[in-house]
Amino acid sequence: MSISAAQVKELRDLTGAGMMDCKAALNETNGNMEEAIDWLRKKGISKADKKAGRTAAEGLIGVDSGVREAAVVEVNSETDFVARNEQFQELVRNVAKVALAYGGKTEVVAAAKYPGSDKSVTEVIKDAVGTIGENISFRRSAKLTVEHGAVATYVHNAVADGLGKLGVLVAIETTGNAQAANAFARQVAMHVAATNPMALTAEQIDPAAVEREKAIFADQARQSGKPEAIIEKMVEGRLRKFYEEVVLLKQAFVLNPDITVEKALKDAEKDIGAPATITAYLRFALGEGIEKEETDFAAEVAAAVKK
Repeated sequence: MSISAAQVKELRDLTGAGMMDCKAALNETNGNMEEAIDWLRKKGISKADKKAGRTAAEGLIGVDSGVREAAVVEVNSETDFVARNEQFQELVRNVAKVALAYGGKTEVVAAAKYPGSDKSVTEVIKDAVGTIGENISFRRSAKLTVEHGAVATYVHNAVADGLGKLGVLVAIETTGNAQAANAFARQVAMHVAATNPMALTAEQIDPAAVEREKAIFADQARQSGKPEAIIEKMVEGRLRKFYEEVVLLKQAFVLNPDITVEKALKDAEKDIGAPATITAYLRFALGEGIEKEETDFAAEVAAAVKK
C-alpha cells in the first residue's frame, strides 16, 4: 500500500523517530499506526510511547466540591479567547455545580436543570453559543465520593477559582482527621497532574496493555542474544519498572522523589490519625483525545487571494 506523507508526519510526531524510520515502520506494518509504533520501539528507534491523546480543543476544566465529594467537568470552545470570557467561565462553574449535585454522569448532567433556570444544561449551552458567538459543547463530567475521609481537588494553570486547563480529584477513605486527609489528597492530586498515571494499582491496568509491553520488552531483550531463561527475568525486571512509571501508588512521589506515593500515604497516616486508603482519582486534561485539524494559514491566505 502507499504510505502518505501525512502518515509519516503523524508517526514522527508521536514517536520522535526519523522520517525514513517512520516510513519503513509504516511500510512494514501496512500503514497500521499502533503496530508501526511498536515496530519502532522493538527496534529501539523510538523511546516514546504513543501519546494518549493530542490536546487540541479549547475551553475550560471546572471543579466543584462539597463534604466528602467533588466533581470535575470539561466544557469546550473553539478558541482560548473564550476561556477568558466571564460569561463562559460562569457557565463552566455552574455546570460543575450541577455535576456535583447530580452524580457526575455526563448524560444525566446534560439533561439536568441549569442553576437559576428552567432549562437543561444542554439548552443553556445552546443559548450561550448564540450570545458568545462561538461553538460550545459540554464534553464530559465525573464525580468522586467517599463515605468517610475527603475528596480533594486541584486545578493546574487556573484562570479563575476552580477553573483551568487541567483538573484532578483524589479520594481518600479514612475515619481519621478529614482536614489532614484532604491536605494530603491535594498533594497527591498535584502529583497526578504532573505524572498522569495509567492506573491506581497494577491490577487496574488493562491486561492487554501489560501483554503489549511484555511483548515489546521480550523482543528488545532477545536482541541481546541471551538465553530465554535470562530474557524472562529481564522482562520481569522491565515490567516492574513499567509499573513504577505508570501505577500511581508505585510512582516516586513528586513532592519527595525518595519515596513512593504508597509510602507517602503511610507516612501521612500519622497526621491523619488513622489508616487511610486512596480509593480513586480522576484527571481531566483539556481537549485530551480530541484531534484538531491543522491548517496552513499561509496557504489559506494564498487561496483566498486567488478567489
